[in-house]
Amino acid sequence: MLTRSVCAADYKEVISVLNEWWGGRQMTDMLPKLFFVHFQNTSFIIEKDGRIIGFLIGFISQTYLNEAYVHFVGVHPKYRKKGIAKRLYELFFEAVQKRGCEIVRCLTSPANHTSIAFHTKMGFQIEKGDYEVNGISIHKDYDGQGQERVLFVKYLKLE
Repeated sequence: MLTRSVCAADYKEVISVLNEWWGGRQMTDMLPKLFFVHFQNTSFIIEKDGRIIGFLIGFISQTYLNEAYVHFVGVHPKYRKKGIAKRLYELFFEAVQKRGCEIVRCLTSPANHTSIAFHTKMGFQIEKGDYEVNGISIHKDYDGQGQERVLFVKYLKLE
């Protein structure tokens, strides 16, 4: 497997499989090409046999310079539970730590139990929200009316 930074040319392949990887859910609107153009130093691809099997799109906050944000992560369904997402996050943590970041943030839908379990296993903490469901703190209307989210934070150790 090959790991590398994203490039603008990767957008076409990623966007062509995105909805399929999410079981037919409409996800392409959440990932415009600008992320592949402007955040190449903190976004990564894993390839196998010349095909993308995983990607992470992340960036450093311009408002909070010691914070980084993971915007989108995807792994081909055949390659899930094989350490691909973990490796992508490790690459991201390393890249943002080199640039002085101490905090990484991300979010997911309360319905995405797999994502919640993965992020907590990776050492992320769930940020206190407006209410709880089954012990999970949720931020009401975070991404608009009726768009609840689970927010995560991870504190990195600078070396």
